[in-house]
Amino acid sequence: MTWRVHSDPVMALAGPRALLLQALQPEAMAGVAGNSGFRDDPWGRLHRTAEYVGVTSFGTTAEAERAASRVRGIHRRLGLDDPHLLLWVHCTEVESFLTTVTRCGLRLTAAEKDQYYAEQVANARLVGLPTAPSSRAAMAEYFHSMRPELHVTPAARQAARFVLSPPLPSRLRPLKPAWLGIAGLSVAMLPRWARRMYRLPGLPTTDVGATAAGIALRTSLLALPDHLRHGPHWAAAMERLAS
Repeated sequence: MTWRVHSDPVMALAGPRALLLQALQPEAMAGVAGNSGFRDDPWGRLHRTAEYVGVTSFGTTAEAERAASRVRGIHRRLGLDDPHLLLWVHCTEVESFLTTVTRCGLRLTAAEKDQYYAEQVANARLVGLPTAPSSRAAMAEYFHSMRPELHVTPAARQAARFVLSPPLPSRLRPLKPAWLGIAGLSVAMLPRWARRMYRLPGLPTTDVGATAAGIALRTSLLALPDHLRHGPHWAAAMERLAS
């Protein structure tokens, strides 16, 4: 199930959505703002995050363990290894991955969605967590339990503005309209309660529009050839299966 979800072409929408959810936890936001270099090197951080997800999703066990060891070391050096915060980051990521791709048209049964969350417990353990929500019901309960901790700090608002309009290297500036579209759709994919916390439209019509736009985007991306839709880690996994 991890391969089905993480190989979907609309996974790019899930990243900004996850970041904006993470920012609602003040301690997590403070850690990102103070230690991750997000503003100094946003595209480098985005690449490193995508690389980590690719390796832990499609790589061998040894490759995933090496990548996770590096991440654990970084977390220790930066003081970001608090299990409470690590669990928040994990849950916002995997919930964003699953919610985004299914809203955009990937058809999964209830049992398959539960299986996806169960598989992600292994990824949680890679970063040092003993366990994580392993079903839709457990994930929903986790987010419900976290709601009292969440609020929008000035740093979170700044992060939201940064996600929507980050500085672009000169070679990427022609792509700014495309990024604005992706980021705007990612924001619209946030849960209604999260959008309201950011003082963004929280009406059901926003959900309907975001879902329709996501389905249209996914349909267009599915028409692309495999080498444009998938990264090198997926390709390497397909080669291993074929050998």
